Amino acid sequence: MPKRDGQTLLTQVWRRLNLTECDYFGLEFQHPRSYWIWLEPMKPIVRQVRRPKGASLRLAVKFFPPDPGQLQDDYTRYLFALQLKRDLLEERLPCADTTAALLASHLLQSEIGDYDETLDREHLKANEYLPSQEHSLEKILEFHRKHTGQTPAESDFQVLEIARKLEMYGLRFHRASDREGARINLAVSHMGVLVFQGTTKINTFNWSRVRKLSFKRKRFLIKLHAEVRGPYQDTLEFLLGSRDECKNFWKICVEYHSFFRLFDQPKAKAKAVFFSRGSSFRYSGRTQKQLVDYVRDSGVKRVPYERRHSKTRMSIRALTADLPRQSISFTEGMRTSASPSSTNVSFYSVPTSPLAPRGPPDFKDSSDSLTEPQTPDARRPAAERSSGAATDGNTRRARSPGPPALQPCQGLSMESPQPSPSTRKSPLSLSPASQVTLGPAGQGLCPLLSPALSDAGGARMDGEEELKHKSTTADEAYFIAKEILATERTYLKDLEVLTVWFRSAVVKEDAMPADLMTLLFSNIDPIYEFHRGFLREVEQRLTLWEGSSSTRATGGHQRIGDILLRNMHQLKEFTSYFQRHDEVLTELEKATRRFKKLETVYKEFELQKVCYLPLNSFLLKPIQRLVHYRLLLSRLCARYAPAHPDYADCRDALQAITEVTSTLQHSLARLENLQKLTELQHDLVGVENLITPGREFIREGCLHKLTKKGMQQRMFFLFSDMLLYSSQGVTGTSHFRIRGLLPLRGMLLIVLDPPVEEGEPERSVPHCFTICAAQKTVVVAASTRLEKEKWLCDLNTAIDAAKSGSDQSLALPGSVVCAPPHRSSEEAAPEQESEGALEGQGQHRANTTVHVCWHRNASISRADHSAAVENQLSGYLLRKFKNSNGWQKLWVVFTNFCLFFYKTHQDDYPLASLPLLGYSVSVPKEADGVHKQHVFKLQFKSHVYFFRAESKYTFGRWMEVIERAGSSPGRARRPEEEA
Repeated sequence: MPKRDGQTLLTQVWRRLNLTECDYFGLEFQHPRSYWIWLEPMKPIVRQVRRPKGASLRLAVKFFPPDPGQLQDDYTRYLFALQLKRDLLEERLPCADTTAALLASHLLQSEIGDYDETLDREHLKANEYLPSQEHSLEKILEFHRKHTGQTPAESDFQVLEIARKLEMYGLRFHRASDREGARINLAVSHMGVLVFQGTTKINTFNWSRVRKLSFKRKRFLIKLHAEVRGPYQDTLEFLLGSRDECKNFWKICVEYHSFFRLFDQPKAKAKAVFFSRGSSFRYSGRTQKQLVDYVRDSGVKRVPYERRHSKTRMSIRALTADLPRQSISFTEGMRTSASPSSTNVSFYSVPTSPLAPRGPPDFKDSSDSLTEPQTPDARRPAAERSSGAATDGNTRRARSPGPPALQPCQGLSMESPQPSPSTRKSPLSLSPASQVTLGPAGQGLCPLLSPALSDAGGARMDGEEELKHKSTTADEAYFIAKEILATERTYLKDLEVLTVWFRSAVVKEDAMPADLMTLLFSNIDPIYEFHRGFLREVEQRLTLWEGSSSTRATGGHQRIGDILLRNMHQLKEFTSYFQRHDEVLTELEKATRRFKKLETVYKEFELQKVCYLPLNSFLLKPIQRLVHYRLLLSRLCARYAPAHPDYADCRDALQAITEVTSTLQHSLARLENLQKLTELQHDLVGVENLITPGREFIREGCLHKLTKKGMQQRMFFLFSDMLLYSSQGVTGTSHFRIRGLLPLRGMLLIVLDPPVEEGEPERSVPHCFTICAAQKTVVVAASTRLEKEKWLCDLNTAIDAAKSGSDQSLALPGSVVCAPPHRSSEEAAPEQESEGALEGQGQHRANTTVHVCWHRNASISRADHSAAVENQLSGYLLRKFKNSNGWQKLWVVFTNFCLFFYKTHQDDYPLASLPLLGYSVSVPKEADGVHKQHVFKLQFKSHVYFFRAESKYTFGRWMEVIERAGSSPGRARRPEEEA
């Protein structure tokens, strides 16, 4: 056996374990210097392992997918859970104590079944799950008590779901130093090469940004694309402990890139006849795409794997007879080896994909630098290879000047704010700190992000080189399909706020009644699972579509209608779930007011970074997403000619989703109103029963009210039966205190343009009008003429409707009766500073519409909210500040009148936000000095930002949604009204 190649041994292990998704795993052995090395399949064992007869190898997970949901076999998930158990014990998966205890409790449930305190304590005494386990013993038992009835497979899945959100999931550190000698750690993942200082990630070099990885002796070299590195040197250098360590890490990088980024397994490099320069190492297994396709499409049948709980004090290895052995010795069990021919057949029996690889960087050592190796990259067209352009696995890419990459001595020493350790490590212990908004444009580079941003599969954008055939119908359809993919990713993340994060928070504190838990999650979980599958289908189709485009092929893969039609028909089956969402929202609000513990958890969770919108707004996302599907399908049908092969499916899909949205249209309007009333109920102090039958929200916004001290800023809320006005409490708090209530019945508006302040005839107040109601008179002024017209229009409409409506009692327990202007409470009302930074003012989320209206002296109506629902968008953009030179690549989500910025679409929470209320969107002028294509400009007073889209179509879409959501329907913002 030692003289055979590593593949023979691997095949024997896979057969013995009956492992289908075997390519995720490998055998590793320990180097004399204590670091671990993967067994190479194509190299004789005797040339890899010293003294092979006495050596031991252990089975381990080699490739960690970003989403464990891609694992299609329960047995595979079980082995992944065992790997995570080992990582926890070996301290390679650092996390908060609470998260570690939760993971251990799921592993315990998987191993011995339901909670039994005596058995649990005996088992934990004999088996170690965590370092210093005795300190977390009570937490483990407390969590385990809540898992009653959970099957082993469900427990394994929970372990993977929790672990994948940890920053150190699947990472293995390799000690190194930069050019200045600073100690760092290198790691590799599905997205690229990562750099850590301690356990804090300080840089990410995505595969799409890397042109070549190589090593020379102990030096590990990363060469970036020319358009990425900018003014900095193109090669980043790191020093590892020895040449062997350096080459080992380089090989791991080669394998990770090939597994996650290529469509087909790379061809082996031809051996030189006389001599060779550099390493001939290549990844020899299946890629992840091939593996997923093989398991899904080949109908592989395997022996059913049944898990059984063990009530004994045995170790993991002895629990079941079919459990894989963690160590394999060459002296046992390998004497009956298969022939090499059978080995090769079993391992390579994968249908060959017709698609070309996605343009990998060069992987070679520096001794090979004088000649160009025949890597998989060589199969691309010569012109594309020479330019260094590469196509991403999910989106089209063109050359881009992207964000500048720093030299190691600069990039590794640059301070970039990181999440707190508790936030970074655990979904259950997020820091309640509020988000930090973007600073003034004049501050230059954003302090939130390092200049070398990751794109994680996003589009690389180019202002100089147009994507070919961009104006054709096929490419317009492609960009619409890409918009579906981008917005679906955001939507699924929004669902995870409820299904993963909020569930974890209430389960941790046992804060929610069982009947409400059942009602909430039985409605949202099936929808979440459906969209997970839908997203995978769209991702796979877009990958094939892009592959077809790169090979100049047309036809079957350049379409999306068949997927949409199938899934829109399936969505009709969820109508009953959608119709119960208002019941869920109502019951959640009632329970929050009845149970103090739930109210506390609810409020604390809304302060977490992952909850970037009011929590109850996430309950509206499923129905709102149906509206998005209808709009996107309408846009897609408009791009196709009736004779187009994709038109019929898109038309039928549009008809199907239109039927669903028509059924739910009234429910959506009712839900939006209920959600807004619930949100205001939480934000307003002095009114307890804001949610009453028949009451509808109409408009909220800032007006200036005449008081004894003069015109003072107040926040007004117009409903179908009354007008409330309030002032903000102590600086930094999230609440507004009600100062007065005016009934609409009998209300009279008096408009004097311009009116004169009493006692000061020389001072006129523009945009002013008087409200007379309930023997009270209130004089208010809007910030602009347009704002005044909006208020007058809505007030007159609401007053007319209230005259014909039934008489409603306005006795609101705890509310403040309207006071005259000279009332002392009005005089003592605390005032807020003028326009400034909206973030970081205290324990509240300052990008909500209430707070933005307060700071921007603006207002938002119910019609504006409805328009904003239809105008949401996600995607990668390049951002530039007014006084900066470089562009930063960000994943941007536009929702709730606000831009939210992420490093990648996989991030769980935004790094910063930019509320757009009051901003104008336009094309840069010559004086702006931005000479790029597809750039739009956002400006509010002196705050200016430039954003650059990847194509003419996406540029138009961003302009469209921002304009529509930023102004009232049918009204364009006039330049003179910006002041």
